Amino acid sequence: MEMMKGLFVVDLDGTFLRDDKTLAVADSNALVRLRDMGVVTAIATGRSIYSFQKIMAELEVNGHRNPFPVDYVIFSTGAGIMDFPACALLNAHSLGAGDVHVISETLDSYNLDYMIHRPVPETKHFLYNYSSGSNSDFQTRLDLYGEYGGVLTAENLADFGEATEVLCIVERKRGDQLAEHLAAVLGEYSVIKATSPLDKSSFWIEIFAKDVSKSKAVSWLSKRIGVSQAMVCAVGNDYNDVDMLNWAGQGYLVANGPESLQVHYPVVASNNEGGVVEAAFRWLAACE
Repeated sequence: MEMMKGLFVVDLDGTFLRDDKTLAVADSNALVRLRDMGVVTAIATGRSIYSFQKIMAELEVNGHRNPFPVDYVIFSTGAGIMDFPACALLNAHSLGAGDVHVISETLDSYNLDYMIHRPVPETKHFLYNYSSGSNSDFQTRLDLYGEYGGVLTAENLADFGEATEVLCIVERKRGDQLAEHLAAVLGEYSVIKATSPLDKSSFWIEIFAKDVSKSKAVSWLSKRIGVSQAMVCAVGNDYNDVDMLNWAGQGYLVANGPESLQVHYPVVASNNEGGVVEAAFRWLAACE
């Protein structure tokens, strides 16, 4: 088997994972084959370390002994990078305590629902402001992770310190405009929009330190392992993958991605129909 030096990065939810949160054998085998050829493989996910390890445990329970044949995991949309499977932290970014106060005050001025997550690796712990009291996607997330959360008050915010991110959840009809507006108002930070992985409709607007994004994390990793930008392939499905798809030497969008993005990237099969394996073979063919 001919060896090649490259980096293949795949998003997790909606790309590598199928809608039922299982993995297709063909997609997993494609990453195994790439590794056998000398290609470094990585996952780039919006999940925190805790959430990533949770889905990994669920997959192992369902019969996947080694569910992710990858060398690295980029998590929290690029706020952290760890090697795999050792899960040793290699790089991480946080918002400063002062930044957290600025962002909180800004979101309060818009009466938005948001969560402030502690720095890596304790990202699962958070404070939340549920000002609307009627945000179904926000409530769903609280139901999932509420044991690690606490109601935001002026007192505990003062003692909170640094944060991985501030996550704002809004209804879809106002998500695009609000994300653009917050990106302008909070220009000192990285403001990233994504479709909710929970209800598949709401928008999550994530606010990170300026140097956080999937593309910057992939760039950092490629330099660390000595792979040129031209030899990086990325596969994604949503708005928070756009910067990574644009930066990579070759980017592919799975067919279940938004129609508004499909005109900008080569489209492969959906996450339920082998999109990752198709992207891998198309990239290998293009590299010959």
